[in-house]
Amino acid sequence: MNGVQAPAAGQPLLLGVRHHGPGSARAVRAALEAARPRVVLVEGPPEADPLIPLAAAEDMRPPVALLAHAVDEPGRSAFWPLAAFSPEWVALRWALEHGVPARFIDLPATHTLAWQRDEEEEEEEEEGEEQEGEGEGQDLGEGAEAGAAQDALDAHVRIDPLGVLAETAGYDDAERWWEDVVEHRGAGKGDALAPFTALEEAMTALRETYGSGGHGRDLIREAHMRLRIREAQREFEDGVAVVCGAWHVPALRRRAGVTADRALLKGLPKVRTDMTWVPWTHRRLSRAGGYGAGIDSPGWYAHLYAAPDRPVERWLTKVAGLLRAEDRTVSPGHVIEAVRLAETLAALRGRPLPGLGEATDAVRAVMCEGSDVPLALVHDRLVVGDVLGQVPDTVPAVPLQRDLERTRRRLRLEPQPDERELDLDLRKETDAERSRLLHRLRLLGIDWGRPAVSRSGTGTFRETWRLRWEPELAVRTAEAGVWGTTVPAAATAKAEADAVAARGLADVTGLAEQCLLAALPDALPVVMRVLADRAALDTDVARLAQALPALVRSLRYGDVRGTDTAALAEVAAGLAERVFVGLPPACAGLDADAAEEMRGHVDAVHSALGLLGDAPAARAGRLRTRWRAVLRTLSARDTVPGVLRGRAVRLLLDEGELAREEAARLMGLALSPGTPPADAAAWTEGFVGGPGGGLLLVHDERLFALVDRWLTAVPAEAFTDVLPLLRRTFSAYEPGVRRTLGELVRRGPGRHGRTDAATAGAPGFGPGVDETRADAVLPVLRLLLGPDGEEEAPAADRAAVRR
Repeated sequence: MNGVQAPAAGQPLLLGVRHHGPGSARAVRAALEAARPRVVLVEGPPEADPLIPLAAAEDMRPPVALLAHAVDEPGRSAFWPLAAFSPEWVALRWALEHGVPARFIDLPATHTLAWQRDEEEEEEEEEGEEQEGEGEGQDLGEGAEAGAAQDALDAHVRIDPLGVLAETAGYDDAERWWEDVVEHRGAGKGDALAPFTALEEAMTALRETYGSGGHGRDLIREAHMRLRIREAQREFEDGVAVVCGAWHVPALRRRAGVTADRALLKGLPKVRTDMTWVPWTHRRLSRAGGYGAGIDSPGWYAHLYAAPDRPVERWLTKVAGLLRAEDRTVSPGHVIEAVRLAETLAALRGRPLPGLGEATDAVRAVMCEGSDVPLALVHDRLVVGDVLGQVPDTVPAVPLQRDLERTRRRLRLEPQPDERELDLDLRKETDAERSRLLHRLRLLGIDWGRPAVSRSGTGTFRETWRLRWEPELAVRTAEAGVWGTTVPAAATAKAEADAVAARGLADVTGLAEQCLLAALPDALPVVMRVLADRAALDTDVARLAQALPALVRSLRYGDVRGTDTAALAEVAAGLAERVFVGLPPACAGLDADAAEEMRGHVDAVHSALGLLGDAPAARAGRLRTRWRAVLRTLSARDTVPGVLRGRAVRLLLDEGELAREEAARLMGLALSPGTPPADAAAWTEGFVGGPGGGLLLVHDERLFALVDRWLTAVPAEAFTDVLPLLRRTFSAYEPGVRRTLGELVRRGPGRHGRTDAATAGAPGFGPGVDETRADAVLPVLRLLLGPDGEEEAPAADRAAVRR
């Protein structure tokens, strides 16, 4: 057997590996090539056995993962990721290439998913009743009771086997220890079984010391593995090879009775389970939580597995190529010096070959000039990487997934692991369809894309999305499959169900907006009926005001997408009328926090009514007229908090419904000596707070003088009370506005809004028009607006422009 010592008669060939270890992967291939087994058994869920032949498909490209989900509850799922450098993947590929049967032997996923369910139910029960001592064995049978009891007994000694071995060898980093003893020692060369023999001896010592190491359920998994190994031995005799985690090898080597193993498996809970292959990513492999594999450097591991020789030199050349692509000056000399430095560091640290740490230190010192900024790019792009796997079209999938794949390909939307921006012009049919698909997926909880602020322009005809495909979206798609077999049908059914189940009016209005964005006309009747019912019964003005802007936005979206929004317009108009009636009494007697919240609702309603446009013109005009009357009522009522009265005056002034003289009169009344300082400060915040407030003070001397006079008259004992409110108001202005206001304060306007002898010469405070300053603006205006067609700009003006 080419120098390979065969296992003892009747014993399987146990190849203990580190999951996702490139050294283990190379050693597994070498051992299988030498031993030539008749069957290969791999740690994994047996339900995936029918999927193994797909691993040989031409369009199957790792990283991929086995996905198991409960048939009746698709959101309950589990993944088994495999990369090109995973020993299990290498074993499967070897078996398929050599026509050797391959099988999975781990505990079936039907039990794994049932354990998940029972754990969640038990946690909820413990949180609600706070009862201790209720183990998982109540509903799991004898075998599960044994596992739960072992978990409880060993929880305090839960160990990381590689971490213990590294610490025993004097290493403080398990990754570095593994690289030194496996990756850099030429695993698989010479005696192909030597690495596995050494690991088995080490793991046997650990199991003798720590037992299950706090992983009590491993006992049940190992019992199932032993039973499957016995079945293979009866069928293939001595030609059985097993690829599993090195931690399990001592337990699989141990002789245990069939009766005892079956007793451990008796009474395990079950759920109906489906399995398939799904694409995976290197970035997901690097995550320890969730469905990740906890690999710090999958890109580095993939490089180690793929590099035929000189891995450090090849790696640093790859790093240099990346940095040059980012416009950094990196020459071949840099690469040579970086290799020398990495080798020197490895020698100083007593390592057989430079590892990732030495390579990273060399890149930082030589190629990045000591900076960690470009080094972060190297880590993100190469050490981790954005490699996305691929699975063939023949893999099992729910009908919704099939429809999504067909639609995605027709619209030329490729899933990518790295985030990218997608700008859509909704006037183009393809972009409009892309928008509808992404909105439908969001409604189904499949967040492939998230809306973003457009940098290519504003308006309702443009959308910008941030797209990023995550492996978990495969689970979301399977879960959404209960709503329908196509994306439009599933989104429609989900929208109708969400409308009926919605608790608040704002939730329903938001749903109506989503339906219009997603072009779901069949869902709108149900959503609109629920919306009309909720709006008719809701008496909370704040909730009504919160719901109106979403409806108005929906009307605009419907106009862009050619959707009939007549019913929506009627509901929006009725909602606005109810806001007009209820707002004045709802604003009376509010405290400071409630008044500030109501101011936000007032601003939102004002903006929404401004977006109504002229369709239908009569209705829109009547609503805006009613709204101005409401603002006048708010501005004049003493029972309304100052921040709301000031805001109403400001909105009327901006709309041109209030003369500046009248606004100055109302401001003078609000800032009169008889008004409490706190109320006057609140009125000021409402009036000059928000966008444009600072410019209003800059360009209106009378208003600025009123604020200046009031501030100088605030008593010292009250000034500290109003200072936080004033600081919040003025700190929101743009830096240029604040600077101009500071200059005006330094120069000082005339008292009572008029200039006096002291300020008559100050720019901007003269009694009439400053013709010199006005003439200086004319050349710039001519340059911006162009010639008027009658005569060209005077030479003096052109010279002034050039200056």
